Amino acid sequence: MIINSRFFNRSELIGFLTLALLLFVILPLSLDVFRLNLVAKYLTYAFVAIGLVMCWGYGGILSLGQGVFFGLGGYCMAMYLKLEASSVANTKIQSTPGIPDFMDWNQLTQLPFFWKPFHSLPITLAAIILVPAFFSFVIGAAMFKRRVGGVYFAIITQAIAAILTILIVGQQGYTGGINGITDLRTLHGWDIRTDHAKFILYFVEVILLFACIVAAQFIRLTKLGRILVAMREQEDRVRFSGYSVANFKIFAFCAAAVFAAIGGALFTLEVGFMSPSFVGIVPSIEMVIYTAVGGRLSIFGAVYGTLLVNFAKTALSESFPQLWLFGLGALFIGVVLAFPNGLAGIWQDYIQPRIDRLMAARKNPTFKLPDNSVANGAPAE
Repeated sequence: MIINSRFFNRSELIGFLTLALLLFVILPLSLDVFRLNLVAKYLTYAFVAIGLVMCWGYGGILSLGQGVFFGLGGYCMAMYLKLEASSVANTKIQSTPGIPDFMDWNQLTQLPFFWKPFHSLPITLAAIILVPAFFSFVIGAAMFKRRVGGVYFAIITQAIAAILTILIVGQQGYTGGINGITDLRTLHGWDIRTDHAKFILYFVEVILLFACIVAAQFIRLTKLGRILVAMREQEDRVRFSGYSVANFKIFAFCAAAVFAAIGGALFTLEVGFMSPSFVGIVPSIEMVIYTAVGGRLSIFGAVYGTLLVNFAKTALSESFPQLWLFGLGALFIGVVLAFPNGLAGIWQDYIQPRIDRLMAARKNPTFKLPDNSVANGAPAE
């Protein structure tokens, strides 16, 4: 991967290198395996936040149902891991060996047909990408071709998240019900429960996260990315220019869905289970909060926002178990009201101008910093 000034501007390059230093060096050296595994869990949500930057930040499409695609990716991975665990389970405790335990408890005597492809790891990896891409394409085509957008689209995606949750809970014999798919042990014979495995999975996840960051940045810099931004600002003008607005919206929605599914699959590997509690309305709204706090117009801001909100959530729940929800809500409201562009907006409006002026003063000793512009965080001229 070649990183140059055409791919990242100076501010973005600083954000890229700072995030790489934090995730590859500082956190692994300063945290124990338990805390590092918590960070890995937080980073799975960062995949969703990056997708929301593309979908909501660039395309202007607010989706309140990203938990659906997070869950689809997670369940695809969980189905493979559960079948592998079931193949080596103790047959004495099951009347029908070779099928997941929750199916045996629900008197199923054979594996459902849609579970059978997940005996194969390559098919599972393909399904993690293709299944959410297909569902997002169907939803996007049905909505955007009919010019359904704005708050109506957000409400519809929220309803889809609720429907999927009810479906998963209701079909207990096929999905594990409210408990989800649990007791996941090995990945292709490799025990994922050991500290060594969790350490390796953390770095695999970080590498995939940076791959998604580069992919999102590449899309942003192409003509496609510029059209998405233009569509967000003046949709009718883009349509009158001869572009198919619906197709661009479908692409942005599908890309966000695929990113969310990758995060869901990694979440299953990190925590060892998947349940409908990560699919419904509440987790979907939380994912939007991560993006809003970090900055919906910034890829790196979305990652930092995800880490900040989840660290705050953990710290507040440990220190104030009865009040942490109020603290988390106050954090979100305060950041959004004071800094509409999130953490990225704080950097761009207050910190970056000062850095630019200080660097200009270093290069030119006769250059004097205007006191009022520095105090107010005015952008560099």
